[in-house]
Amino acid sequence: MTSSERLSVVASRELAGRRTVFAGIGLPTLAASLAHLTVAPRLEIVYESGVCGAHPSHLPETIADAVLITGAEAVLSMPALFGYVLQGGHIDVGFLGAAQIDKWGNLNTSVIGDWDAPKVRLPGSGGAVEVMANSREVFVVMRRHDPRSFTEKLDFCTTPGPDRALEEGVRPLGTGVTRVITELGILAREGVGEELKLVAVHPGVTVDQVRENTGWDLAVADTVETVQPPSAEELRLLREDVDPDRVYLR
Repeated sequence: MTSSERLSVVASRELAGRRTVFAGIGLPTLAASLAHLTVAPRLEIVYESGVCGAHPSHLPETIADAVLITGAEAVLSMPALFGYVLQGGHIDVGFLGAAQIDKWGNLNTSVIGDWDAPKVRLPGSGGAVEVMANSREVFVVMRRHDPRSFTEKLDFCTTPGPDRALEEGVRPLGTGVTRVITELGILAREGVGEELKLVAVHPGVTVDQVRENTGWDLAVADTVETVQPPSAEELRLLREDVDPDRVYLR
């Protein structure tokens, strides 16, 4: 089992009971597609390209992949998608990735290092700011869990969560990041005013290990659960039905 497979399976379980998800390309697509086959059969997947209720024959390689169009419930213009669907409060979960995250769920997908002379320049926001502000809640999947990715201070804040937005006098519709799924475990918070805390670890991972790999003094839940490992059936579905061509699985 690879890290990508573990992250995808664990993230898919978090979508149980949800109805609409705004999914980014990559691990969020894997998680949403697997959830549709397991814990959330009525899940409607929405993509930033305007595709709603996608039923692709195979995984898209980009949000503009033509495979998303065939069989979709609808294809909307950008003003309709962002103005009516997102800002209208019709998305249960926004699924995002990031290079950096802080304890309040603010995200960096712009640069690593100084803005004027960055070590790495990243893709930027895309629709992440709108997703953060208007989804009822946001899940984040992080491939890396280390102090550089889970940092006290972001190198750049691309996507502010509601706590930071409120400091600027803006009241977002949603509660911001409520779940972060990583290679070490799961961090969670209920909403505005709470920082992320450790609520679950993968088998073989200790609480101290997670804290050592987090760049702030990580809060820990009174009871830390152990994540149930992916089942043989979940892995089979992921490998054979969701991503047999290994588009995103590594």
